[in-house]
Amino acid sequence: MGNRLSKIATRTGDNGTTGLGDGSRVDKDNLRIHAIGDVDELNSHVGVLLCETLPAPLREDLLTIQHDLFDLGGELCIPGYVMIKESHIARLDALLEKYNADLPPLREFILPGGARTAALAHVCRTVCRRAERSIITLGKTETVNVPVRHYVNRLSDLLFVLSRVLNRVDGGSDVLWKSGQVADN
Repeated sequence: MGNRLSKIATRTGDNGTTGLGDGSRVDKDNLRIHAIGDVDELNSHVGVLLCETLPAPLREDLLTIQHDLFDLGGELCIPGYVMIKESHIARLDALLEKYNADLPPLREFILPGGARTAALAHVCRTVCRRAERSIITLGKTETVNVPVRHYVNRLSDLLFVLSRVLNRVDGGSDVLWKSGQVADN
């Protein structure tokens, strides 16, 4: 892994560039930096979700995901470095199966909401989708490890499923979308 910072205010970014883990410098608006930033933002939102009261197994799964996201950001930070592997995707697939097992089938679209925890999981999901788009865009001009793309795609699915689980943990259910619904004032 690249060098760890011993001080934060280095002033090396004052010229609009930032350092990658391999020592190279790129503009702060580089596609790689956008992808890293979106993954970092996702990890921060997962951290906010973890501030809530959650079932212990779900909490542990989210903590593992936070570590994965840090690894994923590290992989993006060091071109050519590999940290996310097929085993990470297999773990997300197993979590999807586990958490989906007791959910009723979806027959309608659902709105992001319900319990606070579910709404926060939906925010994580949408930030995850943005991170996925950034990673796809980066992959059009630079090499991105295929499992990285698969990981964020599966993770957004898992976050959707977790939002449904969290609504049930809170004693509620999905908030169903109703076509043509007019809000009362």
